[in-house]
Amino acid sequence: GILEKIRLYLVKKLLPRLEDRRKYHQEFASSTSFHGVHNIVQTQSKTRKALWLLVVVGCLAIVIWQICSRFIYYFSWPTTTTVVVQYVENVKFPAVTFCSLNRFQSHAVSNLRIIFLIWNIVSGALQKLVVEDKYSQEINDFLLGNQNFSIKEFTRKNGFYLNSSTLLECDFFGKPCYPQDFEHVFTEYGNCFTFNNNDLPARRVSLAGRGLHLLFDVQQEQFTDEPALGYTDAGITFVIHSPKELPRFDGLGLLTPVGMHAQVSIRHLKSIIQEYPWGECKPDIKLQYQEIYSTNGCLQECKARYIQDWCGCLPFILPGNGTECDLLKFYRCVYPAVYDIENKGLCTAGTHNSTCPAACEETDYPTTITYSSFGGQKAIKYFSEKLKKSPKYIRQNLVRIDIKYHDLSYKITQQQKALTISELLADVGGQLGLFCGASMITIIELFEYIFTNFCWMCIFLLLKAPEMPQWNNPSENQPTHKENKKGIQEC
Repeated sequence: GILEKIRLYLVKKLLPRLEDRRKYHQEFASSTSFHGVHNIVQTQSKTRKALWLLVVVGCLAIVIWQICSRFIYYFSWPTTTTVVVQYVENVKFPAVTFCSLNRFQSHAVSNLRIIFLIWNIVSGALQKLVVEDKYSQEINDFLLGNQNFSIKEFTRKNGFYLNSSTLLECDFFGKPCYPQDFEHVFTEYGNCFTFNNNDLPARRVSLAGRGLHLLFDVQQEQFTDEPALGYTDAGITFVIHSPKELPRFDGLGLLTPVGMHAQVSIRHLKSIIQEYPWGECKPDIKLQYQEIYSTNGCLQECKARYIQDWCGCLPFILPGNGTECDLLKFYRCVYPAVYDIENKGLCTAGTHNSTCPAACEETDYPTTITYSSFGGQKAIKYFSEKLKKSPKYIRQNLVRIDIKYHDLSYKITQQQKALTISELLADVGGQLGLFCGASMITIIELFEYIFTNFCWMCIFLLLKAPEMPQWNNPSENQPTHKENKKGIQEC
Protein backbone atom coordinates (compact mmCIF):
# COMPACT_ATOMS: atom_id res chain seq x y z
CA GLY A 1 0.00 0.00 0.00
CA ILE A 2 0.93 3.63 0.27
CA LEU A 3 2.77 3.12 3.58
CA GLU A 4 4.91 0.42 2.03
CA LYS A 5 5.86 2.67 -0.86
CA ILE A 6 6.86 5.39 1.62
CA ARG A 7 8.99 2.86 3.48
CA LEU A 8 10.78 1.83 0.30
CA TYR A 9 11.42 5.46 -0.69
CA LEU A 10 12.82 6.30 2.74
CA VAL A 11 15.11 3.27 2.75
CA LYS A 12 16.45 3.85 -0.77
CA LYS A 13 16.64 7.65 -0.91
CA LEU A 14 16.81 9.30 2.54
CA LEU A 15 18.18 6.78 5.03
CA PRO A 16 21.89 6.20 4.36
CA ARG A 17 23.60 2.96 5.14
CA LEU A 18 25.22 2.36 8.49
CA GLU A 19 28.69 2.76 6.98
CA ASP A 20 27.70 6.11 5.42
CA ARG A 21 26.31 7.38 8.71
CA ARG A 22 29.50 6.43 10.54
CA LYS A 23 31.54 8.14 7.86
CA TYR A 24 29.39 11.32 8.21
CA HIS A 25 30.00 11.41 11.98
CA GLN A 26 33.73 10.87 11.43
CA GLU A 27 33.96 13.65 8.86
CA PHE A 28 32.00 16.08 11.03
CA ALA A 29 34.24 15.44 14.04
CA SER A 30 37.37 15.87 11.91
CA SER A 31 36.35 18.99 10.00
CA THR A 32 34.18 21.00 12.43
CA SER A 33 35.41 24.41 13.52
CA PHE A 34 34.51 23.51 17.13
CA HIS A 35 38.09 23.31 18.41
CA GLY A 36 39.25 20.23 20.23
CA VAL A 37 36.70 17.77 18.85
CA HIS A 38 38.96 16.59 16.01
CA ASN A 39 41.76 15.93 18.52
CA ILE A 40 39.49 13.47 20.30
CA VAL A 41 38.67 11.60 17.09
CA GLN A 42 41.98 11.63 15.25
CA THR A 43 44.41 10.83 18.08
CA GLN A 44 45.37 7.16 18.52
CA SER A 45 46.48 7.35 22.14
CA LYS A 46 43.70 6.56 24.57
CA THR A 47 45.31 8.69 27.26
CA ARG A 48 45.56 11.69 24.97
CA LYS A 49 42.02 11.08 23.76
CA ALA A 50 40.76 11.02 27.35
CA LEU A 51 42.63 14.22 28.19
CA TRP A 52 41.22 16.03 25.16
CA LEU A 53 37.75 14.78 25.99
CA LEU A 54 38.15 16.14 29.50
CA VAL A 55 39.37 19.50 28.16
CA VAL A 56 36.51 19.83 25.65
CA VAL A 57 33.84 18.85 28.18
CA GLY A 58 35.32 21.22 30.78
CA CYS A 59 35.47 24.15 28.37
CA LEU A 60 31.93 23.41 27.18
CA ALA A 61 30.69 23.40 30.79
CA ILE A 62 32.39 26.74 31.46
CA VAL A 63 30.88 28.23 28.29
CA ILE A 64 27.38 27.07 29.25
CA TRP A 65 27.84 28.50 32.77
CA GLN A 66 29.12 31.85 31.49
CA ILE A 67 26.42 32.19 28.84
CA CYS A 68 23.66 31.33 31.33
CA SER A 69 25.01 33.87 33.81
CA ARG A 70 25.08 36.59 31.12
CA PHE A 71 21.46 35.84 30.13
CA ILE A 72 20.38 35.84 33.78
CA TYR A 73 22.11 39.20 34.26
CA TYR A 74 20.50 40.63 31.11
CA PHE A 75 16.99 39.58 32.17
CA SER A 76 17.47 41.23 35.56
CA TRP A 77 17.23 44.50 33.54
CA PRO A 78 20.31 46.20 35.07
CA THR A 79 20.95 49.94 34.67
CA THR A 80 23.75 52.39 35.23
CA THR A 81 23.56 56.12 35.91
CA THR A 82 25.75 58.71 34.23
CA VAL A 83 26.09 62.36 35.21
CA VAL A 84 27.06 64.90 32.55
CA VAL A 85 27.60 68.63 33.11
CA GLN A 86 27.08 70.66 29.93
CA TYR A 87 27.97 74.35 29.82
CA VAL A 88 25.97 76.68 27.56
CA GLU A 89 26.00 80.34 26.57
CA ASN A 90 22.51 81.02 27.92
CA VAL A 91 19.94 79.08 29.86
CA LYS A 92 16.17 79.32 30.17
CA PHE A 93 14.90 80.83 33.36
CA PRO A 94 12.38 78.65 35.24
CA ALA A 95 8.89 79.62 36.35
CA VAL A 96 8.52 80.85 39.93
CA THR A 97 5.17 80.82 41.74
CA PHE A 98 4.78 83.16 44.74
CA CYS A 99 2.13 82.95 47.45
CA SER A 100 1.53 84.81 50.67
CA LEU A 101 1.35 82.84 53.90
CA ASN A 102 -1.58 85.11 54.77
CA ARG A 103 -4.40 83.86 52.58
CA PHE A 104 -7.31 86.28 53.09
CA GLN A 105 -7.99 89.89 53.91
CA SER A 106 -9.08 90.36 57.50
CA HIS A 107 -11.98 92.68 56.64
CA ALA A 108 -13.45 90.37 53.98
CA VAL A 109 -15.80 88.52 56.29
CA SER A 110 -16.63 88.68 59.95
CA ASN A 111 -15.89 85.00 60.65
CA LEU A 112 -12.55 84.16 59.01
CA ARG A 113 -12.38 80.80 60.78
CA ILE A 114 -15.17 79.45 58.58
CA ILE A 115 -13.38 80.67 55.46
CA PHE A 116 -10.18 78.91 56.53
CA LEU A 117 -12.05 75.70 57.25
CA ILE A 118 -13.83 75.82 53.90
CA TRP A 119 -10.56 76.53 52.12
CA ASN A 120 -9.04 73.47 53.82
CA ILE A 121 -11.85 71.39 52.35
CA VAL A 122 -11.27 72.89 48.91
CA SER A 123 -7.48 72.55 48.96
CA GLY A 124 -7.85 68.98 50.22
CA ALA A 125 -8.26 68.00 46.58
CA LEU A 126 -4.54 68.86 46.17
CA GLN A 127 -3.24 67.89 49.58
CA LYS A 128 -5.00 65.63 52.04
CA LEU A 129 -5.98 67.79 55.03
CA VAL A 130 -8.03 66.97 58.09
CA VAL A 131 -10.88 69.13 59.34
CA GLU A 132 -11.71 68.41 62.97
CA ASP A 133 -15.19 67.09 63.71
CA LYS A 134 -15.82 69.85 66.26
CA TYR A 135 -16.19 72.33 63.38
CA SER A 136 -18.64 70.20 61.36
CA GLN A 137 -21.81 71.72 62.79
CA GLU A 138 -20.47 75.24 62.31
CA ILE A 139 -19.60 74.47 58.69
CA ASN A 140 -23.01 72.90 58.05
CA ASP A 141 -24.81 75.95 59.39
CA PHE A 142 -22.72 78.26 57.20
CA LEU A 143 -23.27 76.17 54.06
CA LEU A 144 -27.02 75.97 54.57
CA GLY A 145 -27.23 79.73 55.09
CA ASN A 146 -24.92 80.63 52.19
CA GLN A 147 -25.78 78.22 49.40
CA ASN A 148 -24.87 80.73 46.68
CA PHE A 149 -21.51 81.48 48.26
CA SER A 150 -18.56 80.85 45.88
CA ILE A 151 -15.26 80.22 47.60
CA LYS A 152 -13.51 80.58 44.23
CA GLU A 153 -14.74 84.12 43.62
CA PHE A 154 -14.34 85.03 47.28
CA THR A 155 -10.69 83.92 47.21
CA ARG A 156 -9.99 85.68 43.93
CA LYS A 157 -11.41 88.98 45.24
CA ASN A 158 -10.42 88.84 48.89
CA GLY A 159 -7.30 86.73 48.90
CA PHE A 160 -3.72 87.87 48.43
CA TYR A 161 -3.38 90.18 45.42
CA LEU A 162 -0.42 91.39 43.42
CA ASN A 163 -0.25 95.03 42.41
CA SER A 164 2.02 98.01 42.86
CA SER A 165 1.26 98.13 46.59
CA THR A 166 2.27 94.52 47.30
CA LEU A 167 5.00 94.19 44.63
CA LEU A 168 7.20 97.16 45.38
CA GLU A 169 10.15 96.23 43.16
CA CYS A 170 10.65 93.76 40.33
CA ASP A 171 13.73 93.44 38.19
CA PHE A 172 14.62 90.65 35.77
CA PHE A 173 18.16 90.68 34.39
CA GLY A 174 18.41 94.46 34.61
CA LYS A 175 14.97 95.12 33.12
CA PRO A 176 11.90 96.09 35.14
CA CYS A 177 8.97 93.69 35.45
CA TYR A 178 5.47 94.44 36.59
CA PRO A 179 2.49 92.70 38.25
CA GLN A 180 0.97 92.02 34.82
CA ASP A 181 3.99 89.81 34.06
CA PHE A 182 2.67 87.37 36.68
CA GLU A 183 -0.17 84.93 36.00
CA HIS A 184 -2.78 84.11 38.63
CA VAL A 185 -3.12 80.49 39.77
CA PHE A 186 -4.98 78.75 42.59
CA THR A 187 -2.97 76.56 44.97
CA GLU A 188 -3.43 75.34 48.53
CA TYR A 189 -2.29 78.84 49.59
CA GLY A 190 -5.17 80.49 47.75
CA ASN A 191 -4.25 83.20 45.26
CA CYS A 192 -0.74 82.71 43.88
CA PHE A 193 1.12 84.35 41.02
CA THR A 194 3.56 82.76 38.58
CA PHE A 195 6.40 84.58 36.87
CA ASN A 196 7.46 83.25 33.45
CA ASN A 197 4.51 80.89 33.27
CA ASN A 198 4.47 80.90 29.45
CA ASP A 199 8.21 80.22 29.01
CA LEU A 200 8.80 83.34 26.91
CA PRO A 201 11.90 83.25 24.67
CA ALA A 202 13.11 86.49 26.25
CA ARG A 203 13.25 84.87 29.68
CA ARG A 204 16.84 83.70 29.28
CA VAL A 205 19.89 84.29 31.41
CA SER A 206 23.28 84.76 29.77
CA LEU A 207 25.30 85.65 32.86
CA ALA A 208 25.57 83.77 36.13
CA GLY A 209 24.88 85.72 39.29
CA ARG A 210 21.99 87.74 37.87
CA GLY A 211 18.32 86.90 37.60
CA LEU A 212 15.04 87.87 39.27
CA HIS A 213 14.97 90.43 42.09
CA LEU A 214 11.72 91.12 43.99
CA LEU A 215 10.54 93.17 46.95
CA PHE A 216 7.15 92.27 48.48
CA ASP A 217 4.98 94.02 51.03
CA VAL A 218 2.81 91.36 52.72
CA GLN A 219 0.64 94.00 54.45
CA GLN A 220 -0.02 92.06 57.64
CA GLU A 221 -2.60 94.53 58.87
CA GLN A 222 -4.82 93.68 55.88
CA PHE A 223 -4.06 89.99 55.47
CA THR A 224 -4.24 87.75 58.49
CA ASP A 225 -4.57 84.06 59.22
CA GLU A 226 -6.21 82.31 62.16
CA PRO A 227 -3.62 81.23 64.80
CA ALA A 228 -6.17 78.88 66.36
CA LEU A 229 -6.12 76.85 63.11
CA GLY A 230 -2.33 76.71 62.91
CA TYR A 231 -1.67 79.67 60.60
CA THR A 232 0.96 81.54 62.57
CA ASP A 233 3.55 82.64 59.97
CA ALA A 234 3.87 85.76 57.86
CA GLY A 235 5.94 86.02 54.71
CA ILE A 236 6.21 84.72 51.16
CA THR A 237 6.40 81.10 50.06
CA PHE A 238 7.51 80.25 46.54
CA VAL A 239 8.35 77.24 44.42
CA ILE A 240 10.66 77.04 41.39
CA HIS A 241 9.43 74.74 38.63
CA SER A 242 9.40 74.17 34.89
CA PRO A 243 7.23 76.66 32.96
CA LYS A 244 5.33 73.70 31.46
CA GLU A 245 4.45 72.12 34.82
CA LEU A 246 2.00 73.02 37.55
CA PRO A 247 3.45 74.43 40.77
CA ARG A 248 3.68 71.95 43.63
CA PHE A 249 4.07 73.30 47.14
CA ASP A 250 3.62 70.07 49.07
CA GLY A 251 7.04 69.62 50.64
CA LEU A 252 8.79 71.69 47.95
CA GLY A 253 7.93 75.29 48.80
CA LEU A 254 10.61 77.69 50.02
CA LEU A 255 9.72 80.16 52.79
CA THR A 256 10.94 83.70 53.34
CA PRO A 257 9.67 85.37 56.51
CA VAL A 258 9.06 89.10 56.82
CA GLY A 259 12.04 91.32 57.51
CA MET A 260 14.38 88.89 55.70
CA HIS A 261 16.39 88.94 52.48
CA ALA A 262 16.54 85.53 50.75
CA GLN A 263 19.22 84.87 48.17
CA VAL A 264 18.40 81.78 46.14
CA SER A 265 20.99 80.11 43.93
CA ILE A 266 19.54 77.56 41.50
CA ARG A 267 20.93 74.87 39.22
CA HIS A 268 19.35 73.15 36.25
CA LEU A 269 19.06 69.39 36.69
CA LYS A 270 17.57 67.12 34.03
CA SER A 271 16.88 63.47 34.83
CA ILE A 272 16.32 60.82 32.13
CA ILE A 273 14.79 57.53 33.27
CA GLN A 274 14.65 54.32 31.26
CA GLU A 275 11.33 52.81 30.36
CA TYR A 276 10.08 49.56 31.87
CA PRO A 277 11.51 46.97 32.52
CA TRP A 278 14.85 48.79 32.98
CA GLY A 279 13.23 51.77 34.67
CA GLU A 280 9.78 52.74 35.92
CA CYS A 281 8.64 55.19 33.24
CA LYS A 282 6.10 54.63 30.45
CA PRO A 283 6.77 56.93 27.48
CA ASP A 284 3.33 56.49 25.91
CA ILE A 285 1.40 58.23 28.74
CA LYS A 286 0.05 61.66 27.81
CA LEU A 287 -1.81 64.21 29.91
CA GLN A 288 -4.99 65.81 28.67
CA TYR A 289 -4.54 69.32 30.07
CA GLN A 290 -0.75 69.68 30.24
CA GLU A 291 1.85 69.82 27.52
CA ILE A 292 4.41 67.57 29.21
CA TYR A 293 3.93 64.62 31.53
CA SER A 294 4.69 64.96 35.22
CA THR A 295 3.74 62.74 38.13
CA ASN A 296 2.11 65.62 40.02
CA GLY A 297 0.07 66.68 36.98
CA CYS A 298 -1.01 63.08 36.39
CA LEU A 299 -2.17 62.72 39.99
CA GLN A 300 -4.23 65.90 39.74
CA GLU A 301 -5.90 64.76 36.51
CA CYS A 302 -6.55 61.32 38.05
CA LYS A 303 -8.27 62.87 41.07
CA ALA A 304 -10.24 65.18 38.80
CA ARG A 305 -11.59 62.21 36.79
CA TYR A 306 -12.71 60.26 39.85
CA ILE A 307 -14.29 63.28 41.54
CA GLN A 308 -16.13 64.25 38.35
CA ASP A 309 -17.48 60.70 38.01
CA TRP A 310 -18.60 60.46 41.64
CA CYS A 311 -19.84 63.99 42.29
CA GLY A 312 -20.86 65.14 38.81
CA CYS A 313 -18.75 68.29 39.19
CA LEU A 314 -15.13 69.36 39.10
CA PRO A 315 -13.22 71.31 41.79
CA PHE A 316 -11.86 74.54 40.31
CA ILE A 317 -8.50 73.88 41.92
CA LEU A 318 -7.99 70.79 39.73
CA PRO A 319 -7.34 70.83 35.94
CA GLY A 320 -10.15 70.03 33.55
CA ASN A 321 -13.36 71.29 31.99
CA GLY A 322 -16.53 70.56 33.87
CA THR A 323 -19.28 71.97 36.04
CA GLU A 324 -17.77 73.72 39.03
CA CYS A 325 -18.58 72.18 42.41
CA ASP A 326 -20.52 74.31 44.84
CA LEU A 327 -19.76 74.41 48.55
CA LEU A 328 -22.30 71.74 49.51
CA LYS A 329 -20.80 69.28 47.02
CA PHE A 330 -17.31 70.19 48.19
CA TYR A 331 -18.23 69.31 51.77
CA ARG A 332 -20.58 66.37 51.22
CA CYS A 333 -19.04 64.69 48.17
CA VAL A 334 -15.63 66.02 47.12
CA TYR A 335 -14.12 65.97 50.60
CA PRO A 336 -15.14 62.30 51.29
CA ALA A 337 -14.18 61.34 47.72
CA VAL A 338 -10.61 62.59 48.23
CA TYR A 339 -10.30 60.42 51.34
CA ASP A 340 -11.76 57.47 49.44
CA ILE A 341 -9.21 57.94 46.66
CA GLU A 342 -6.37 58.08 49.20
CA ASN A 343 -7.53 55.10 51.27
CA LYS A 344 -8.27 52.82 48.31
CA GLY A 345 -5.13 53.83 46.43
CA LEU A 346 -7.01 54.76 43.26
CA CYS A 347 -4.42 57.34 42.21
CA THR A 348 -0.96 55.97 42.90
CA ALA A 349 2.46 57.12 41.73
CA GLY A 350 5.99 55.81 41.40
CA THR A 351 6.21 52.36 39.80
CA HIS A 352 5.43 51.40 36.20
CA ASN A 353 2.19 49.62 37.15
CA SER A 354 0.83 52.54 39.19
CA THR A 355 -1.66 55.07 37.91
CA CYS A 356 1.01 57.73 37.48
CA PRO A 357 4.47 56.22 36.93
CA ALA A 358 7.65 58.24 37.01
CA ALA A 359 8.24 60.64 34.14
CA CYS A 360 10.80 59.60 31.53
CA GLU A 361 12.27 63.11 31.64
CA GLU A 362 12.15 65.38 34.67
CA THR A 363 13.45 68.91 35.09
CA ASP A 364 14.30 70.03 38.60
CA TYR A 365 15.88 73.15 40.02
CA PRO A 366 17.89 72.31 43.14
CA THR A 367 18.32 75.42 45.26
CA THR A 368 20.72 76.81 47.79
CA ILE A 369 19.15 79.54 49.88
CA THR A 370 20.74 81.92 52.36
CA TYR A 371 19.07 84.54 54.56
CA SER A 372 20.02 87.87 56.02
CA SER A 373 18.09 90.56 57.86
CA PHE A 374 16.45 92.94 55.45
CA GLY A 375 17.96 96.41 55.30
CA GLY A 376 20.49 98.27 57.39
CA GLN A 377 19.72 101.52 59.14
CA LYS A 378 20.03 103.63 56.00
CA ALA A 379 17.97 101.17 53.96
CA ILE A 380 15.23 101.15 56.59
CA LYS A 381 15.22 104.94 56.61
CA TYR A 382 15.15 105.03 52.80
CA PHE A 383 12.16 102.69 52.51
CA SER A 384 10.41 104.38 55.42
CA GLU A 385 10.56 107.72 53.61
CA LYS A 386 9.69 106.17 50.22
CA LEU A 387 6.67 104.20 51.46
CA LYS A 388 5.76 106.69 54.18
CA LYS A 389 5.75 103.84 56.70
CA SER A 390 7.44 103.46 60.06
CA PRO A 391 10.68 101.47 60.43
CA LYS A 392 8.71 98.94 62.47
CA TYR A 393 6.31 98.44 59.56
CA ILE A 394 9.26 97.91 57.19
CA ARG A 395 10.71 95.15 59.35
CA GLN A 396 7.34 93.44 59.86
CA ASN A 397 6.07 93.51 56.27
CA LEU A 398 8.81 93.70 53.64
CA VAL A 399 10.36 90.61 52.04
CA ARG A 400 13.21 90.69 49.51
CA ILE A 401 13.91 87.67 47.28
CA ASP A 402 16.76 87.29 44.75
CA ILE A 403 16.75 84.25 42.46
CA LYS A 404 19.72 83.62 40.20
CA TYR A 405 21.58 80.80 38.48
CA HIS A 406 24.68 79.47 40.17
CA ASP A 407 26.35 78.97 36.77
CA LEU A 408 25.35 78.55 33.13
CA SER A 409 25.30 74.79 32.94
CA TYR A 410 22.96 71.83 32.73
CA LYS A 411 23.47 68.79 34.88
CA ILE A 412 22.04 65.74 33.15
CA THR A 413 21.51 62.55 35.14
CA GLN A 414 20.75 59.74 32.73
CA GLN A 415 19.72 56.18 33.49
CA GLN A 416 21.14 53.79 30.87
CA LYS A 417 20.92 50.07 30.15
CA ALA A 418 23.86 48.31 31.73
CA LEU A 419 23.75 45.56 29.08
CA THR A 420 22.30 45.99 25.59
CA ILE A 421 21.46 43.28 23.05
CA SER A 422 24.65 43.93 21.08
CA GLU A 423 26.74 43.77 24.25
CA LEU A 424 25.01 40.52 25.25
CA LEU A 425 25.82 38.97 21.85
CA ALA A 426 29.40 40.20 22.13
CA ASP A 427 29.72 38.59 25.58
CA VAL A 428 28.29 35.29 24.33
CA GLY A 429 30.56 35.34 21.26
CA GLY A 430 33.59 36.16 23.40
CA GLN A 431 32.94 33.23 25.75
CA LEU A 432 32.44 30.83 22.81
CA GLY A 433 35.59 32.04 21.11
CA LEU A 434 37.73 32.02 24.27
CA PHE A 435 36.89 28.53 25.54
CA CYS A 436 35.77 26.66 22.39
CA GLY A 437 37.09 28.65 19.45
CA ALA A 438 33.51 28.73 18.18
CA SER A 439 31.77 31.34 16.04
CA MET A 440 28.42 31.81 14.35
CA ILE A 441 29.60 29.43 11.59
CA THR A 442 30.27 26.82 14.27
CA ILE A 443 26.77 27.25 15.68
CA ILE A 444 25.31 26.74 12.19
CA GLU A 445 27.43 23.61 11.74
CA LEU A 446 26.16 22.19 15.02
CA PHE A 447 22.55 22.96 14.12
CA GLU A 448 23.01 21.27 10.74
CA TYR A 449 24.56 18.20 12.39
CA ILE A 450 21.79 17.98 15.01
CA PHE A 451 19.05 18.50 12.43
CA THR A 452 20.47 15.80 10.14
CA ASN A 453 20.64 13.24 12.94
CA PHE A 454 17.16 14.21 14.07
CA CYS A 455 15.80 13.51 10.58
CA TRP A 456 17.53 10.13 10.47
CA MET A 457 16.05 9.24 13.86
CA CYS A 458 12.56 10.20 12.71
CA ILE A 459 12.95 8.05 9.58
CA PHE A 460 14.20 5.12 11.64
CA LEU A 461 11.22 5.36 14.00
CA LEU A 462 8.85 5.63 11.07
CA LEU A 463 10.29 2.44 9.50
CA LYS A 464 9.82 0.60 12.78
CA ALA A 465 6.13 1.60 12.96
CA PRO A 466 3.61 -1.28 12.79
CA GLU A 467 2.13 -2.04 9.39
CA MET A 468 -1.25 -0.55 8.54
CA PRO A 469 -4.14 -3.03 8.21
CA GLN A 470 -5.33 -3.74 4.68
CA TRP A 471 -8.88 -2.58 3.99
CA ASN A 472 -9.57 -4.17 0.63
CA ASN A 473 -12.64 -5.46 -1.19
CA PRO A 474 -13.75 -8.82 0.27
CA SER A 475 -15.05 -10.03 -3.14
CA GLU A 476 -11.60 -9.67 -4.70
CA ASN A 477 -9.04 -10.40 -2.02
CA GLN A 478 -10.73 -12.25 0.79
CA PRO A 479 -11.36 -16.03 0.32
CA THR A 480 -14.93 -17.23 -0.02
CA HIS A 481 -16.68 -19.44 2.51
CA LYS A 482 -16.11 -22.57 0.39
CA GLU A 483 -12.45 -21.84 -0.24
CA ASN A 484 -11.92 -21.34 3.51
CA LYS A 485 -13.63 -24.61 4.25
CA LYS A 486 -11.55 -26.40 1.56
CA GLY A 487 -8.38 -24.91 2.93
CA ILE A 488 -9.26 -26.12 6.36
CA GLN A 489 -9.89 -29.68 5.13
CA GLU A 490 -6.61 -29.72 3.16
CA CYS A 491 -4.80 -28.49 6.24
